Amino acid sequence: MLAWFDVSGRHDLPWQHPRSPYRVWLSEIMLQQTQVKTAAPYFERFVAALPTLRDLAAAPLDDVLALWSGLGYYARARNLHAAAKRCVELHDGDLPRDLDALTALPGIGRSTAAAIASQAWGERCAILDGNVKRVLTRYHGIDGYPGLPAVEKKLWSLAEDHVARAELPPLRMADYTQAQMDLGATLCTRADPACVLCPMQDDCVARREGRVADLPTPKPGKTPPQKYAHVLWAEDSDGRILLQRRPPSGIWASLWTLPQAEDDTLAQDWFQQHLTGEFSHAQKLPAIDHAFSHYKLQLQPLRWRGTALRGRIGDNDDLRWVAREELGAIGIPAPIRKLLEASAREP
Repeated sequence: MLAWFDVSGRHDLPWQHPRSPYRVWLSEIMLQQTQVKTAAPYFERFVAALPTLRDLAAAPLDDVLALWSGLGYYARARNLHAAAKRCVELHDGDLPRDLDALTALPGIGRSTAAAIASQAWGERCAILDGNVKRVLTRYHGIDGYPGLPAVEKKLWSLAEDHVARAELPPLRMADYTQAQMDLGATLCTRADPACVLCPMQDDCVARREGRVADLPTPKPGKTPPQKYAHVLWAEDSDGRILLQRRPPSGIWASLWTLPQAEDDTLAQDWFQQHLTGEFSHAQKLPAIDHAFSHYKLQLQPLRWRGTALRGRIGDNDDLRWVAREELGAIGIPAPIRKLLEASAREP
């Protein structure tokens, strides 16, 4: 593995230079649901704005969400911020080296804690992210969906056994951990794996038995439910857009977005309560389809220009008028940002 990594592994990832506990942690959180090529520019922008853990802890949540905006799965950003604050309160502003203390922080599970410990401090820890699950499943010929507790337990046992038996030169644990992730990300991929280039091919059960395409066992099929909602896009006479902060939990928690209503009646009620003008004068725009991990959502945008609030926005209200040039500094869900940016290109 190390011989292959030295020649073919990824050595130019932004969090590797320098490789500090904070940078490793941030990269591992970003990579939980995101590919390297997508996460890399977000990582560089994030550390440029918040270069240390203490900077992250001291930053307003709105700033953190704005830096994360477009990366998706925003609970990761909220957990990152909460964990940084806890590190300042409990660990003198540093990430704890103890695995139990790491997993006690928001957003850090068993595999993420091990990845941080092995890459930041060279600790001999087994990891089991999605890439490693796929490699172990094929290498050992493990049947069953890897997300099932019994299958995952078996994979953890195998991962720990590999680390225990690995004859690693001094100071190479971080590279060994990266090599496992790189193998799954670049060769042992979900589709069209490059088995002929794999350093493990001679001992791989799935390759030997012609089962590479069948493993890992897919998740049992389930059709996600379809939901619908209206989004209310109001602009005042100066072209500012009315945004509303989402609740602190649930989908798009704490992000700023266009006000949302589940149906036409609720949309009309919201409009009449908050805005001047006629609801019926709305411009109906093309619907937006967006998929979450557990359901699909279709949004119907309704747009009004030259409207105003019926009352005054107080300092503590979760409503605010935002000029177009300010949108880039605010955490906004990706489909809503795309909608607003598309209108900026209108003739």
